[in-house]
Amino acid sequence: MIAFGTGGWRAIIGEEFTKANIQLLAKAMCDKMKAEGVLEQIVIGYDRRFLSKESMQWAAEVFAAEGIQALLVNKSAPTPLIMYYTMKHKLPYGMMVTASHNPAIYNGIKVFTKGGRDADEAQTVDIEAYAARIKPEDIKTMDYEEAKEKRLIQEIYPLNEYLDNILSAVDIEAIKKAGLRVALDPMYGVSETSLKTILLTARCDIYTIHDRHDTLFGGKLPSPTAATLRGLQNHVLDNGCDIGLATDGDADRIGVIDDTGRFLHPNEILVLLYYYLVKYKGWRGPVVRNLATTHMLDRVAEKFGEQCYEVPVGFKYISAKMTETDAIIGGESSGGLTVKGHIHGKDGVYAAALLVEMIAKTGKKLSEIYGDIEEECGKIYMEERDYQFSREKKAAMTKLLMEEKKLPKLPYEIDHVSYLDGCKVYFKNGGWVIARFSGTEPLLRIFCEMPLAEQAKEISDLYEDFLELK
Repeated sequence: MIAFGTGGWRAIIGEEFTKANIQLLAKAMCDKMKAEGVLEQIVIGYDRRFLSKESMQWAAEVFAAEGIQALLVNKSAPTPLIMYYTMKHKLPYGMMVTASHNPAIYNGIKVFTKGGRDADEAQTVDIEAYAARIKPEDIKTMDYEEAKEKRLIQEIYPLNEYLDNILSAVDIEAIKKAGLRVALDPMYGVSETSLKTILLTARCDIYTIHDRHDTLFGGKLPSPTAATLRGLQNHVLDNGCDIGLATDGDADRIGVIDDTGRFLHPNEILVLLYYYLVKYKGWRGPVVRNLATTHMLDRVAEKFGEQCYEVPVGFKYISAKMTETDAIIGGESSGGLTVKGHIHGKDGVYAAALLVEMIAKTGKKLSEIYGDIEEECGKIYMEERDYQFSREKKAAMTKLLMEEKKLPKLPYEIDHVSYLDGCKVYFKNGGWVIARFSGTEPLLRIFCEMPLAEQAKEISDLYEDFLELK
């Protein structure tokens, strides 16, 4: 019943996300920690989803019964805070109750390992194996209040140390001098306190929407996309803001509206920040992206004599490659990124602070800076499409693409094809297309990037017809 995807274990509330399964996962973690001899502590946090706080407490009751102290963050908090705490306090594991950007009917749990990293595939397979061996009668619990009295459960709220770390990493004085106007959309999630604290410290004028607690996320996906951020676009334009900032439900992903009211694709955010770190801050080093993220990063890296590394989808691969190559930034087209010297995972709060610093330090609007990049590196266009499918349809598409390795008849010369994660075709004109199944949602995703917009649409249409997805 416990199966991890690229972003932790996620399931529909009441179907597979149940008290029994939450405590099953907690017991599996206890068994794993005992086998590894790392019994000191575990930190657990939660977001604003339905049953998140209760789920954290249910898990803690199992850890307490097994003699492992559970440090519970006693207010809803960003996922990166839990990662930071795990890293700073050198804990063997951390957990976060969240389903990130999934629909409101989902909840889940992310597991972090030593150093505050996302649990990699070897770790999650191990956890699943421990869970599969556990019988219901093996799961013991201790009453929550009793566990608090015995200090096997300790409630903490380490927000300040997380925020102080971010404040020390950005140029607050430069932001103060710029007098910026910033619109915020926490998307009913957990980032409001963190972002407001940072921006008020930097003397920004702040305009906030969607800040109340709503477990239904206003009836929309808590994911910062062009479709979900129309309200923020209006807010930026109505108030003459320099930037609009949004984060997903657990604040590890970011969405941005520029000064003209245009939604910046996560690809553009990543390109902007890499360009800023290298050109304006003088950092040196490569960049890491997953294979569904823009190759504009490759162009920027080449311009500055650096390299861009490609990895499978899943932030654990990005953080691992960053460590291996000493990269200065890494990210993905879904809005997650991290920067060298911070945590080894996605952080929408830190990314937001860095973007505000970029505007202040360069003295340029976001639209101007991206215009500079396109002038120096050329333009590139991406088409993205998502498709739902039945179990039978998934099996048929998997057989066609991954087993028989068939492709539609493509009008551009192919350089090579990769099956590292899905099926990705690289064209000799620098373009590419990938078809892969999401690891967090029941979707087939097609991404295509080409020198011209009509070419990207043409290729995507060919895949749609080939896979009979209409």
